[in-house]
Amino acid sequence: MRSVTLERDIIMHPAGSCLVSFGNTRVICTATIENDVPSFLKDSGKGWLTAEYGMLPGSTGGGRKRRDGIKKDGRSTEIQRLIGRSLRAAVDLTKLEPVSILIDCDVVQADGGTRTASITGAWVALYDALSKLATQQGQDGPEHYLFGQVAAVSVGIVDGRVICDMDYDHDSSACVDMNVVKCGENLVEVQGTGENGTFTRDELNQLLDAADQGIGEIYRIQRESLGI
Repeated sequence: MRSVTLERDIIMHPAGSCLVSFGNTRVICTATIENDVPSFLKDSGKGWLTAEYGMLPGSTGGGRKRRDGIKKDGRSTEIQRLIGRSLRAAVDLTKLEPVSILIDCDVVQADGGTRTASITGAWVALYDALSKLATQQGQDGPEHYLFGQVAAVSVGIVDGRVICDMDYDHDSSACVDMNVVKCGENLVEVQGTGENGTFTRDELNQLLDAADQGIGEIYRIQRESLGI
C-alpha cells in the first residue's frame, strides 16, 4: 500500500473535517450537521446522511478539470452515492433523528483511488461530527450512533500480480480493477470489473484477501488518528 495519512480539523466551520492522503491522492472531507431531515423522512423517526463528491480544477493531469455544474457528471454522481451508502451502513439513523449529516469530499489531487480515499477520510470527519452531536444531545460519545468503523481500498491485478491500493499507473494498466468497502468485519460494497479480460474465483479470493489486509491497516491508521 501507499502511505496513508489523516489530518483532522483542517477547516474550522464544519463539525468534522479531514485531509486524507493515499500516496499522492489527496481529498478534503467535511461533515456538516443540519437540524433538519429530507421531506421523505419527515415524521419517520429517522435522521439522514448524504454525500457529495467533486474534483477541483487542478486535481488531475491532462488539462484543467471543469467544475461540476448544477448537474454533476455521471462519475461524480456514482461516487457520491457510493460514499453515502458506505457511511449510512455504519450509522443508526433512528438514533440520528432529527438531524442530517452532509458529507462533502473534494479531490485536491488525484492519483488513483479517490473514491476509496474519500470514504476513508469521510468516516474520520463523520466520527468527529458525531462526537460533537453526542455532546449536544447528552450521549456518551459517537459510538452511540455507530454500528462500526468504515474504510475502503482499491485492489487489482496488474501484470499477473495482486496490487493493493492502486495509483493511476496501476489503475490504467490493470487487468482487473476492484473497490472494496467494509464496515467492521462485514462487506458493504464490492465493485469489481475485468477491465481487459476475465478473472477466476481464486483470483477474486486473492483480491478480497488483499483488501482485508489493506483495510485492516487503514482501520489502525484511522483509530490512531482519532485516538481511540
